[in-house]
Amino acid sequence: MIVTQISHHDLDGYGATTVAAAFAAVSRVVHVARYSDVGPVVEDELKRLRGAAASETLLMTDLGLEEPTIAFLRRFAAMNRGRAEGARHRLVVLDHHASSIDQLKRQNLEIGPDPERAGLLRADLGDPEVFVLIDEAHCATRMAYDQRALYAPETTLSDTVAADLATLIEAVEALDLWKKGEAAFAGGLALDELFWDSVSTLVPAGHPWHDRFVSDLLMAAAGRLRAGATPAELERRSGELRAGLVDGLLAGEAGDDLTLTARQRLARALARSDALFHPLSDGTLLSFGLDSGTFQRVSDQVMEAGRAKRVVNVQRAGTLSFRSIDGTALDGARAFRGGGHRDAAGGKLPNGSAHSRDDAIAQVEPVLNPPPPDLSGSPFAALKNWKG
Repeated sequence: MIVTQISHHDLDGYGATTVAAAFAAVSRVVHVARYSDVGPVVEDELKRLRGAAASETLLMTDLGLEEPTIAFLRRFAAMNRGRAEGARHRLVVLDHHASSIDQLKRQNLEIGPDPERAGLLRADLGDPEVFVLIDEAHCATRMAYDQRALYAPETTLSDTVAADLATLIEAVEALDLWKKGEAAFAGGLALDELFWDSVSTLVPAGHPWHDRFVSDLLMAAAGRLRAGATPAELERRSGELRAGLVDGLLAGEAGDDLTLTARQRLARALARSDALFHPLSDGTLLSFGLDSGTFQRVSDQVMEAGRAKRVVNVQRAGTLSFRSIDGTALDGARAFRGGGHRDAAGGKLPNGSAHSRDDAIAQVEPVLNPPPPDLSGSPFAALKNWKG
C-alpha cells in the first residue's frame, strides 16, 4: 500500500519520518514548518486521495491539531465512508500536544482512552480506518515506533539499525519533552544542533535525496552517540559524517569534484535536478524553500550551464530572491514590490506567504507573466470582424 507522510519540520518531525522509513516504503514525505500551514497542505492531500483508485495510507506526525486540521479529519472520514469497502484509505494521526486535546474537545469530537493501546487517547471519527491518537507522555518519534503496526508491515531490523534507532528515539524524546535530568538530553541537544545546521543547507526539502540524507545523518549521529561520543565529539565529527553521506549520494556522479566542499559538490548535482526547479512560462526557473546560501550556489550553476537566464527562489515566509545573467532579476523583483541589483534582487509575494511550491507557482506565474486581456466583453469586440 502507498504510504504518504506529513510531518513537522523540526527534529521530532524528522525523527518520526526516520522511524517510518525504517519500517515502511514511504512514497512521499511533506514537511510543514508552521502549524498554520497544515490546513492547506492536508486539503491538497484530500483532493488527491479522493481521486486515488486504490487504498492508501496517510500518516501525520507531530502536527498540532488546530481547527482547519480537525475540519480535514471530518472531511476525510466522510469521504472515506463513501468509498467502496476494498478501496478505503487509512489515516493515522500521531500527536502529543496538550493543545490538540483542547481543540478536539472544542470542536465537539469525542475523546477517550484507546481500548487497544494503553496510555493513548483516541478521537472518534466514526471510521475504523481513521486513527487519531494522542500521547502527551511521548514524542512523535517514539509514537511512530510504538504504533508502526498501523502503517507498516511487520519488519525485522538488523541489530545495529535497531540499536541506533533506539538511541535516536531516546535522545529525541529527552530533548522534545525537555527532560533535562536524563542522560540522553545532552545527546538530544547535539542532534538538534546537527539537524538545524544540515536540514536546509545541503539537500533541500523537495529534492528526492532530502529525507534520505537527513535520516541517514540522524542515524549516523545516533550511532556515534551509542558508541559513547560526547556532544563535543559529535560536533567535531559532523563535517565528516556529512561528507561521507555526500560521497554515497554522488557515487558515480559525472563531473563530481572531490576537491570541493560537500556543499559545493552537492550544488553542482542539484543544479542538474529537474525535481528542484519548475519552469515558468517565460523560462524563469522557480525553486521553493531553498536555503539562501544553497540557492546562491545552485542558481549560479544553473545559469552557467545555460538552463535558464533567470531563476527565483520563494521562501515560505513569502520573500522572493531573483538571480539572472541578463539584467532581468531587478525587473522580476519590481513586479513584487521589491528591488536590488540588476542581476540580484528580491521582493515579496502578494499573499504574504506560501505553503508549498505549487502555492508559490500559483502566486508568481500570473504576476511575472500576466495573461493577455480578455477583450470579449469589450463593446468594441462586436466591431472586430464588421465590414462596412
